[in-house]
Amino acid sequence: MPAADKTTEVQQAYHLLREAILTGELLPGQRLVEKDLSERFGLGRAAIRTALAKLEQDGLVESAPYRGAWVRAISEEEAVEVLEARMALECLAARYAARRATPEEVARLREILAEMRERFAQGDLLGMSELNAVFHRTLVEASRHQTAKRLIEALRAQGVRHQYRTVLVPGRSQRSLEEHARILEAVAARNEEGAERAMREHLEGVLAALRQAKGGPL
Repeated sequence: MPAADKTTEVQQAYHLLREAILTGELLPGQRLVEKDLSERFGLGRAAIRTALAKLEQDGLVESAPYRGAWVRAISEEEAVEVLEARMALECLAARYAARRATPEEVARLREILAEMRERFAQGDLLGMSELNAVFHRTLVEASRHQTAKRLIEALRAQGVRHQYRTVLVPGRSQRSLEEHARILEAVAARNEEGAERAMREHLEGVLAALRQAKGGPL
Protein backbone atom coordinates (compact mmCIF):
# COMPACT_ATOMS: atom_id res chain seq x y z
CA MET A 1 0.00 0.00 0.00
CA PRO A 2 1.42 3.46 -0.91
CA ALA A 3 2.54 5.64 2.01
CA ALA A 4 -0.21 8.20 1.31
CA ASP A 5 -2.86 5.49 1.49
CA LYS A 6 -1.45 4.23 4.79
CA THR A 7 -1.63 7.75 6.21
CA THR A 8 -5.22 8.07 5.07
CA GLU A 9 -6.11 4.73 6.67
CA VAL A 10 -4.51 5.79 9.97
CA GLN A 11 -6.45 9.06 9.89
CA GLN A 12 -9.65 7.17 9.15
CA ALA A 13 -9.01 4.77 12.03
CA TYR A 14 -8.23 7.65 14.36
CA HIS A 15 -11.41 9.55 13.53
CA LEU A 16 -13.65 6.46 13.68
CA LEU A 17 -12.25 5.33 17.04
CA ARG A 18 -12.31 8.83 18.49
CA GLU A 19 -15.94 9.31 17.47
CA ALA A 20 -16.89 5.91 18.92
CA ILE A 21 -15.33 6.87 22.25
CA LEU A 22 -16.81 10.37 22.37
CA THR A 23 -20.33 9.17 21.54
CA GLY A 24 -20.20 6.34 24.07
CA GLU A 25 -20.23 3.57 21.48
CA LEU A 26 -17.01 2.46 23.17
CA LEU A 27 -17.45 2.80 26.94
CA PRO A 28 -14.98 3.86 29.67
CA GLY A 29 -12.99 0.82 30.76
CA GLN A 30 -13.85 -1.17 27.64
CA ARG A 31 -10.94 -3.18 26.21
CA LEU A 32 -9.75 -2.18 22.75
CA VAL A 33 -8.58 -5.30 20.93
CA GLU A 34 -6.82 -4.56 17.65
CA LYS A 35 -8.21 -7.63 15.87
CA ASP A 36 -11.79 -6.87 16.90
CA LEU A 37 -11.52 -3.20 15.97
CA SER A 38 -9.91 -4.07 12.64
CA GLU A 39 -12.86 -6.31 11.77
CA ARG A 40 -15.41 -3.86 13.13
CA PHE A 41 -14.19 -0.90 11.08
CA GLY A 42 -12.76 -2.76 8.10
CA LEU A 43 -9.28 -1.32 8.58
CA GLY A 44 -5.81 -2.81 8.93
CA ARG A 45 -4.46 -3.68 12.37
CA ALA A 46 -1.42 -1.47 11.83
CA ALA A 47 -3.69 1.54 11.29
CA ILE A 48 -5.72 0.63 14.37
CA ARG A 49 -2.54 0.29 16.44
CA THR A 50 -1.26 3.71 15.34
CA ALA A 51 -4.67 5.31 15.96
CA LEU A 52 -4.80 3.88 19.48
CA ALA A 53 -1.36 5.36 20.20
CA LYS A 54 -2.59 8.78 19.05
CA LEU A 55 -5.72 8.46 21.16
CA GLU A 56 -3.56 7.63 24.17
CA GLN A 57 -1.73 10.91 23.59
CA ASP A 58 -5.13 12.63 23.53
CA GLY A 59 -5.98 11.17 26.93
CA LEU A 60 -8.85 9.04 25.62
CA VAL A 61 -7.11 5.65 25.77
CA GLU A 62 -4.85 3.92 28.30
CA SER A 63 -2.59 0.93 27.81
CA ALA A 64 -0.22 -1.26 29.80
CA PRO A 65 2.22 -4.07 28.93
CA TYR A 66 0.50 -7.47 28.73
CA ARG A 67 -2.89 -5.85 29.34
CA GLY A 68 -3.48 -4.13 26.02
CA ALA A 69 -5.48 -0.93 25.64
CA TRP A 70 -8.81 0.28 26.99
CA VAL A 71 -11.00 3.39 26.96
CA ARG A 72 -9.78 5.72 29.67
CA ALA A 73 -12.25 6.56 32.45
CA ILE A 74 -12.23 10.13 33.78
CA SER A 75 -12.68 10.74 37.51
CA GLU A 76 -14.92 13.52 38.80
CA GLU A 77 -11.87 15.37 40.11
CA GLU A 78 -10.18 15.30 36.72
CA ALA A 79 -13.39 16.31 34.96
CA VAL A 80 -13.53 19.40 37.17
CA GLU A 81 -9.90 20.20 36.37
CA VAL A 82 -10.54 19.84 32.63
CA LEU A 83 -13.48 22.23 32.83
CA GLU A 84 -11.46 24.75 34.87
CA ALA A 85 -8.76 24.72 32.20
CA ARG A 86 -11.36 25.09 29.46
CA MET A 87 -12.85 28.05 31.28
CA ALA A 88 -9.62 30.05 31.03
CA LEU A 89 -9.26 29.29 27.32
CA GLU A 90 -12.91 29.76 26.34
CA CYS A 91 -13.06 33.11 28.13
CA LEU A 92 -10.11 34.17 25.98
CA ALA A 93 -11.83 32.83 22.87
CA ALA A 94 -15.04 34.71 23.73
CA ARG A 95 -13.09 37.97 24.03
CA TYR A 96 -11.48 37.41 20.63
CA ALA A 97 -14.79 36.38 19.06
CA ALA A 98 -16.29 39.70 20.17
CA ARG A 99 -13.42 41.38 18.35
CA ARG A 100 -13.29 39.24 15.21
CA ALA A 101 -16.62 37.50 14.52
CA THR A 102 -18.18 38.31 11.14
CA PRO A 103 -21.88 39.16 10.76
CA GLU A 104 -22.35 35.74 9.18
CA GLU A 105 -20.81 34.01 12.21
CA VAL A 106 -23.00 35.99 14.60
CA ALA A 107 -26.03 35.00 12.51
CA ARG A 108 -24.95 31.34 12.71
CA LEU A 109 -24.67 31.59 16.51
CA ARG A 110 -28.22 33.00 16.60
CA GLU A 111 -29.44 30.05 14.52
CA ILE A 112 -27.79 27.56 16.86
CA LEU A 113 -29.27 29.26 19.93
CA ALA A 114 -32.73 29.19 18.31
CA GLU A 115 -32.31 25.46 17.66
CA MET A 116 -31.24 24.95 21.28
CA ARG A 117 -34.42 26.69 22.47
CA GLU A 118 -36.50 24.51 20.17
CA ARG A 119 -34.90 21.32 21.53
CA PHE A 120 -35.49 22.55 25.08
CA ALA A 121 -39.17 23.23 24.32
CA GLN A 122 -39.44 19.67 22.98
CA GLY A 123 -37.84 18.25 26.12
CA ASP A 124 -34.88 16.98 24.11
CA LEU A 125 -32.14 17.85 26.61
CA LEU A 126 -29.51 15.61 25.05
CA GLY A 127 -30.13 17.18 21.65
CA MET A 128 -29.81 20.58 23.26
CA SER A 129 -26.51 19.52 24.83
CA GLU A 130 -25.18 18.48 21.42
CA LEU A 131 -26.10 21.90 20.01
CA ASN A 132 -24.44 23.50 23.01
CA ALA A 133 -21.16 21.93 21.86
CA VAL A 134 -21.79 23.24 18.32
CA PHE A 135 -22.35 26.76 19.73
CA HIS A 136 -19.04 26.65 21.58
CA ARG A 137 -17.13 25.28 18.58
CA THR A 138 -18.61 27.99 16.34
CA LEU A 139 -17.66 30.68 18.84
CA VAL A 140 -14.08 29.40 19.07
CA GLU A 141 -13.86 29.31 15.26
CA ALA A 142 -15.04 32.92 15.18
CA SER A 143 -12.27 33.91 17.60
CA ARG A 144 -9.58 32.88 15.08
CA HIS A 145 -7.31 32.19 18.03
CA GLN A 146 -5.61 29.05 16.75
CA THR A 147 -3.73 28.14 19.92
CA ALA A 148 -6.83 28.43 22.08
CA LYS A 149 -8.78 26.42 19.50
CA ARG A 150 -6.26 23.57 19.52
CA LEU A 151 -6.06 23.37 23.30
CA ILE A 152 -9.83 23.66 23.80
CA GLU A 153 -10.45 20.84 21.33
CA ALA A 154 -8.05 18.58 23.18
CA LEU A 155 -9.73 19.34 26.51
CA ARG A 156 -13.24 19.00 25.09
CA ALA A 157 -12.39 15.54 23.79
CA GLN A 158 -11.73 14.45 27.36
CA GLY A 159 -14.78 16.17 28.84
CA VAL A 160 -17.46 15.51 26.21
CA ARG A 161 -18.37 12.13 27.69
CA HIS A 162 -19.83 13.76 30.80
CA GLN A 163 -21.30 16.97 29.42
CA TYR A 164 -24.68 15.19 29.31
CA ARG A 165 -24.64 14.78 33.11
CA THR A 166 -24.91 18.53 33.65
CA VAL A 167 -28.01 19.09 31.48
CA LEU A 168 -29.95 16.64 33.64
CA VAL A 169 -29.45 18.78 36.78
CA PRO A 170 -32.87 20.38 37.49
CA GLY A 171 -33.12 23.92 36.14
CA ARG A 172 -29.70 23.81 34.49
CA SER A 173 -30.94 23.74 30.88
CA GLN A 174 -33.04 26.89 31.25
CA ARG A 175 -30.14 28.74 32.86
CA SER A 176 -27.83 27.52 30.13
CA LEU A 177 -30.03 29.06 27.44
CA GLU A 178 -30.00 32.39 29.25
CA GLU A 179 -26.22 32.24 29.64
CA HIS A 180 -25.67 31.48 25.96
CA ALA A 181 -27.93 34.38 25.03
CA ARG A 182 -25.78 36.75 27.11
CA ILE A 183 -22.60 35.46 25.48
CA LEU A 184 -24.11 35.92 22.03
CA GLU A 185 -25.36 39.44 22.65
CA ALA A 186 -21.97 40.53 24.01
CA VAL A 187 -20.22 39.11 20.95
CA ALA A 188 -22.72 40.77 18.60
CA ALA A 189 -22.20 44.09 20.41
CA ARG A 190 -18.38 43.79 20.12
CA ASN A 191 -18.24 43.93 23.91
CA GLU A 192 -15.03 42.02 24.61
CA GLU A 193 -15.14 42.32 28.40
CA GLY A 194 -18.83 41.45 28.43
CA ALA A 195 -18.28 38.37 26.28
CA GLU A 196 -15.47 37.17 28.51
CA ARG A 197 -17.54 37.77 31.64
CA ALA A 198 -20.60 36.04 30.20
CA MET A 199 -18.53 33.00 29.21
CA ARG A 200 -17.00 32.79 32.67
CA GLU A 201 -20.43 32.97 34.32
CA HIS A 202 -21.70 30.27 31.98
CA LEU A 203 -18.85 27.84 32.62
CA GLU A 204 -18.97 28.51 36.36
CA GLY A 205 -22.60 27.38 36.13
CA VAL A 206 -21.56 24.25 34.24
CA LEU A 207 -18.89 23.58 36.86
CA ALA A 208 -21.43 23.90 39.68
CA ALA A 209 -23.78 21.53 37.85
CA LEU A 210 -20.97 19.03 37.30
CA ARG A 211 -20.23 19.03 41.00
CA GLN A 212 -23.92 18.64 41.78
CA ALA A 213 -24.48 15.76 39.36
CA LYS A 214 -24.44 12.35 40.99
CA GLY A 215 -22.98 9.13 39.67
CA GLY A 216 -19.79 7.15 39.27
CA PRO A 217 -16.64 7.99 37.33
CA LEU A 218 -17.21 10.53 34.60
